[in-house]
Amino acid sequence: MPHRARRPRTRAEVSADASAASELLEVLWGRGQEAAASGTVSPSQLRALLVIERQEGTNLRSLGEALGSRPPSVSRLCDRMEAMGLVQRAQSPTSRREVELRLSLRGRTLLEEYRELRAREVSAVLERMEPAAVAALAEGLAAFHAAASERLSPESATAGPLLREDIADSA
Repeated sequence: MPHRARRPRTRAEVSADASAASELLEVLWGRGQEAAASGTVSPSQLRALLVIERQEGTNLRSLGEALGSRPPSVSRLCDRMEAMGLVQRAQSPTSRREVELRLSLRGRTLLEEYRELRAREVSAVLERMEPAAVAALAEGLAAFHAAASERLSPESATAGPLLREDIADSA
């Protein structure tokens, strides 16, 4: 197949492509999520678990900021996750008024299981791609990961809410 020169894609077009790809990833991941031996969690619970894993010992206020949710919603979300045995709350050693959130062994196991299921689904798709396309995707994803990590970093002054305000409410 002859290689045709393509015009450079605009950021808006790439953004639309990335959004479409993320929607397909959600479908692929959802297929595997149903099979998880550890049980299923809602998308908002999964996002909260990922934030807690990344910011081990975070408090409810910081989790709420990361999720872009109001304190009562985050508190209810954590109540449900604690009841499911996914997170543990403990009094902060630096402030008696703060509670720290940590993943339980069950929460860690669930995240590992989800990652394995997701990796299998993604690998099945990558097998259908040409090696050059896989290499280009890997390079682009590494750059995207670096930029997204910088944007989502708690130290980043320009970071906005990580998720919509109503996310935690839907759990």
